[in-house]
Amino acid sequence: MGAFKQGKSWLIPAAAEKPLDGRRTSAMLADAALSGAQTPLPIGISDFRETVKNYYYVDKTLLVREVLDVRSKVSLFTRPRRFGKTLTMNMLRTFFERTEEDTSIYFKNKKIWNCGEKYRAEQGIYPVIFLTFKDLKYGTWEETLLNIHALIAREYLRHAEILSSDKCNAFEQKYCSELIEGSLDPAMLTNSIAYLAEMLEKHWGKAPVIIIDEYDTPIQHGYMCGYYSRVIDFMSNLFSAAFKDNSHLSYGFLTGILRVAKESIFSGMNNLKVYSILDDRFSSYFGFTREDVLEMLRYYGCPDRFDEICEWYDGYRFGNTEIFNPWSVLNYLDDRCRPKAFWQATGNNDIIRQIVSGSSPEVRDDLQRLMRGETIAAYVDTSVIYPEIQNDPSSIYSFLLSAGYLKITQQKDRMEENAFCELTIPNREIFYVYEKEIISALSGIFRQSTAIAIQTAIVNQDIPELQKHLQAFLRQTISIFDESQEGFYQGLMLGLYAIMNNRYEVTSNREAGDGRYDIQMAPYSNALPGILVELKVLGRKDADDPARIPEKLKRLSEKALQQINAMDYTRTMVQKGVPQIIKIGIAFYKKQAEVSYELQSMISS
Repeated sequence: MGAFKQGKSWLIPAAAEKPLDGRRTSAMLADAALSGAQTPLPIGISDFRETVKNYYYVDKTLLVREVLDVRSKVSLFTRPRRFGKTLTMNMLRTFFERTEEDTSIYFKNKKIWNCGEKYRAEQGIYPVIFLTFKDLKYGTWEETLLNIHALIAREYLRHAEILSSDKCNAFEQKYCSELIEGSLDPAMLTNSIAYLAEMLEKHWGKAPVIIIDEYDTPIQHGYMCGYYSRVIDFMSNLFSAAFKDNSHLSYGFLTGILRVAKESIFSGMNNLKVYSILDDRFSSYFGFTREDVLEMLRYYGCPDRFDEICEWYDGYRFGNTEIFNPWSVLNYLDDRCRPKAFWQATGNNDIIRQIVSGSSPEVRDDLQRLMRGETIAAYVDTSVIYPEIQNDPSSIYSFLLSAGYLKITQQKDRMEENAFCELTIPNREIFYVYEKEIISALSGIFRQSTAIAIQTAIVNQDIPELQKHLQAFLRQTISIFDESQEGFYQGLMLGLYAIMNNRYEVTSNREAGDGRYDIQMAPYSNALPGILVELKVLGRKDADDPARIPEKLKRLSEKALQQINAMDYTRTMVQKGVPQIIKIGIAFYKKQAEVSYELQSMISS
């Protein structure tokens, strides 16, 4: 073919004969890179064959070797969304499935093919049942059931050989016809995967591989839309029939975000092995490793962007493996290396919104710490279930970890699938997800226009405008949270973090001068003023005359301002060279608030 070696790479001339199936070998990719004609990035491509033929593919085929070595009868891989679960399951399907096409051509230049005849002999010899539930996102149970039925019916039609197989009996033939025609009793649908497996084994003489991708998508939507118990009952029966003690099964693979074990959805399934983000085994096969990213950056000619990719899209840890968000890395490269929060637009982040809007003061305090870049300590249970998220504060962090919104910085102990861990936000991209969803959750507290007006007033150092809009913000905040200082204070702090995080380090209740300030916003750039806030609450005894409340609030806000001066709270920012500091005293009572302010300037006239 005229191939020649350059350094560690084999290069193929452009005129060389190419494989008939259109595959591009690693050597051809290197040649394309040198000529400037890089292989396209597989944005949104989850079909393994199409990816291998036409796009850049990060080789995850050694997963095949590992699942064959481990030989778990049924494996569940739990990972966050957009971490390559569907593509990886499609790779397994392509490897195991017997088809009229010789699918070995897709693996002969992949890592698995060099692992020996033992593994190559498993290629293309099994019937495969493949179902992906990733698009089952409906508002009612009736719509969900209808589309599950249609999805399974299409899989029956894909295995058309069983419809006329002389190895299947009359009952099975009738069942197939009714399922495909839509006349099957819904109660019988829970046996559909199990019956298909049995018929495929009868016809081919080989028990099938069953793959269920994103199995918990309809469960999550059932929780969000009010039909949770119905979808759980159905899925429990469907998966029990398909996987539990099924003699017509070679291997079973499932993917999802959560395990949902406590729901009895996998009750008694002693042949199930769960591989969560806490497990070392299989840790490198979902998402990109450090080596994957470095190789990709070299290929696309931008190795100098590694630090930026780390800042934005690194930070995940599956088992002991450092993992990058694959969706975001691909989109970053495709967008000419301009960092954005690509992941937040790929799915529903309502759970963050729910946590913020319905959370306790303790959880809101933890969210503040996370947004400051700090860690929190929590007990992680990878078998958390959706109803627990609102009812059990500790389960919130288990869900956020499993769903990709937190990462483990330190694991203090380990007991099966549970562990006590230190957690923090993984990277800059996920920080923006928190910011966006916290602002969305607090949309009933303050309008987006109010947040923008506050930012604009600070940037322009327009103190009267800041006073006006901050007062509006306070009144909106008080109207949502309870009248107690604690509830209001937590809501105010979350709102300030969401508004100010790009320009200010927002801290609270820290020592400065001769005491502890309530809120300090220290600017990252001295082009902006520093801000100090002191809060005061008008007591009920002092509010006995409603007509005098505004007057008393005004005096109390001035007293708060005097405290800032008397206790010298600005000392720390002055020592850091902040040239201007806005001192704000706030007094509130129920849904009323008053603001007093003073500008302290170290700029010589």
